[in-house]
Amino acid sequence: MTLLQLKYVVTVAEAGTISEAAKRLFIAQPSLTAAIKELESELGITIFQRTNKGILLSAEGEEFLGYARQVMEQTRLIEERYLGGAQVKHRFCVSTQHYSFAVEAFVALLKEYGGAEYDFRIRETQTYELIEDVARLRSEVGVLYLNPFNETVLRKTLRENHLKFHRLFIAKPHVFVSAFSPLAQKPVVTLEDLAPYPRLSYEQGEHNSFYFSEEILSTRESRKDILVSDRATLFNLLIGLNGYTICSGVINEELNGKNIVAVPLAVEDSMEIGYITHSKVGPGPFGLRYIEALKRYTVGRDAPQ
Repeated sequence: MTLLQLKYVVTVAEAGTISEAAKRLFIAQPSLTAAIKELESELGITIFQRTNKGILLSAEGEEFLGYARQVMEQTRLIEERYLGGAQVKHRFCVSTQHYSFAVEAFVALLKEYGGAEYDFRIRETQTYELIEDVARLRSEVGVLYLNPFNETVLRKTLRENHLKFHRLFIAKPHVFVSAFSPLAQKPVVTLEDLAPYPRLSYEQGEHNSFYFSEEILSTRESRKDILVSDRATLFNLLIGLNGYTICSGVINEELNGKNIVAVPLAVEDSMEIGYITHSKVGPGPFGLRYIEALKRYTVGRDAPQ
């Protein structure tokens, strides 16, 4: 196995076809195909599945691709540092539930380390996809929460996928509401206070189990339920419909504006918010820097017991 073969695998995965990858690599298509088949034979795995519509990564291939990308990134950093080469295009991806502090940390990472060229990605996504992203090494870090209701199921899922959970802070439940909502004037809201208003939640796709819900108390009945897939839509509906969503209470006015406020929710519950990493493959240099940024933006947020 060589660095060149790893580069071939990464390029083919990004291009989607052997022919397009061969063009980008400036080599003949048969030579590229032979190099990848040789690597698959050496490792005893199938990295790409050939179909009529092109090639697809196998499950083994997705895992291998994650390792290959990390090796290539480390190689680029070594070359840049010790061989005096031109700056390279750095790559990094994080997957997260919908938290403003995760975006703040991402912005800080880019401002400090992005360089002249980069391909950085932040995926605000469904909980199961977040876990799968880190398990398949598509993302180096994932940000999510545990609580007494979902902890047993999620920790089992994390173990099965060779993932580790690292706590950042404990949050007491809040609700996000419009600054113009009658609820915004209350020092604390109760579940009874929420009853007349629409409840907004993030949809979880095929894995719409209560255990993967991004909101606590998801099993509680509500007369008015709205599912959304992105934060901008949720915030617009909070304002337009006087709705609410149950959350950690952590919000950034600079990123989210002054029209959304957090109000404490009077329930006996908590959210242990943290990040996950792969137990067999540690985060790369940008993953470690992102984790440090996460810690900076969440320090001192632990709710009083």
